[in-house]
Amino acid sequence: MGRESGDVEEVLVCSRKGCTEVAQWKVLWNNPNIHTPLRRKVWLACDEHREFLESFLSSRGFWKATEEISSAE
Repeated sequence: MGRESGDVEEVLVCSRKGCTEVAQWKVLWNNPNIHTPLRRKVWLACDEHREFLESFLSSRGFWKATEEISSAE
């Protein structure tokens, strides 16, 4: 059956500038200079840009973890 009115399917898109690919990963980070230690900001990443975003954040001491996006999200 088709979608009922009011149903919206949201596509999660990679956070890398200019990328329009579907995100497969959540890259969790925080800036300790402005965020509390337990706060986690999230960038979304496709398979191609996952390592780039992790490296970018790691070089600044911001990267905390990367998690796969589940189908339920």
